[in-house]
Parts: sequence; C-alpha cells; structure tokens
Amino acid sequence: MSILGIDIGGSGIKGAPADLQAGRLAMDRHKVLTPQPATPAAVVAAAAGLAREFAPAERYGVAVPAVVKDGIALTAANIDPEWIGCEIGRMLAVALGAPVTVLNDADAAGLAEMRYGAGRDEPGTVVMLTFGTGIGSAVFLDGRLVPNTELGHMEVRGKEAEHRAAAQVRKNEGLSWSKWAGRVSEVLGVLDSLLWPDLFIIGGGVSRKADKFMPLLECRTRVVPATLGNDAGIVGAALAAARD
Repeated sequence: MSILGIDIGGSGIKGAPADLQAGRLAMDRHKVLTPQPATPAAVVAAAAGLAREFAPAERYGVAVPAVVKDGIALTAANIDPEWIGCEIGRMLAVALGAPVTVLNDADAAGLAEMRYGAGRDEPGTVVMLTFGTGIGSAVFLDGRLVPNTELGHMEVRGKEAEHRAAAQVRKNEGLSWSKWAGRVSEVLGVLDSLLWPDLFIIGGGVSRKADKFMPLLECRTRVVPATLGNDAGIVGAALAAARD
C-alpha cells in the first residue's frame, strides 16, 4: 500500500512517501511554508498542493499541531483559532481524495521513534518532547501511546513551558546553548518529578544539534536525542495511517 506522510507545523509543512519496513522516507521530502494566517482551509490547501508533488497515495497520514479526537481538532497551539472544533480529518480526506488518518504531531514523531528510533524496544514509561515553534509531547507506557498529552503547556516558573524553552524561544531571545539547556533542564525536572519516566527522547529540528546542548542537560532520568530527526513526524504519520 502506498502511504504518504505529511507533517504540519507552525512554520512549515513537509511530506513524503514512507518506507515503513525500513522506517525512513522512501523519497526526498518536499516542504512548503505554513500559510499565515494558518486557517484550516489555507493549511489544507497547502498540504494538498504539497501532496501533488508525489504520485497519488492510497492512504495519507497527517500530523497536526493540535489535540485530535475522531478527526476533530480540539486545540490550536501555534496555529489559527479556527482549528478548534474543525473537522480537519474530513477536510483533508476531501482535499486529498483518499482516506486520511490525522493525529497530533508529537504523537506521530513519538510513534516513529518508538518503532524505529531511540525508543525502540524501550520498556516502561518513555516521554518524547519535540522542541520547535512550541514543545510537543508524546507519552508511551511499554510501547503503547497515551495520545494527546499537552505537556508543553504545563507551567514552569509562572509561564507555559513552551513559552520558556521552545527552540523558537532560544532564537527569538538570542539565548546561548548553555542558557537554553538550563531552561530545558527545568522542564525535564518538572516532568521527572510528576511522571518518573524511564527515558526522555528529545526531538524536533533542534535534535540535529544535540551535541550543542545535550551534554549540558541536568536530569535524573536518561535523556537521548531522537534518531529520525525532522523526518519522524512524516514517518510516524504514515505509520499511523498504515495501522488504521
């Protein structure tokens, strides 16, 4: 079955066919900028345009920056408020002309890392955090996903965690890697005391520069970088579609 994975983010939309045997992209990915404002209609149109760069797929998996239940977006972090209550799954299926599985973007990345990457064969409680425009989270217990966790919105020092420690915050505030690592350590510390996980996986685009900040992190629990990098969301979205 041909499956195309699409990962919708706050700043970019990227997609490609996935090789689910190998756990990687089957072709080079294509990327477009996320429309501004990022209304559902505009984003769906952009995703459909991206999909046309490839041969039509039999199924599509689409990762979005929102809590998703039964194809309906229930939150709108780092995208337009019109997403709340939107039947995003139906809209995408109509635009793409094929069945669509839609899920939270961090959950998609986590599925890929647990199947093919840093979390493979890891027992117990694993927490993946994606650092980008915001902070996404995916929680697994013995390999099974607990969907739609929004740990990036918990409070740390009086602000949402992602407003203090997202990768975009580091850029916007001109933080050194050391200063930013301290903020990330605070986020990990709060989660550590609440969930007592066995492993943290750090993902998102910033994982490509793990050597800049990972050695500076302070955490009781083992922390490792994601191994699929920015392709994890695409592969995980495709994997979710294959399971439906």
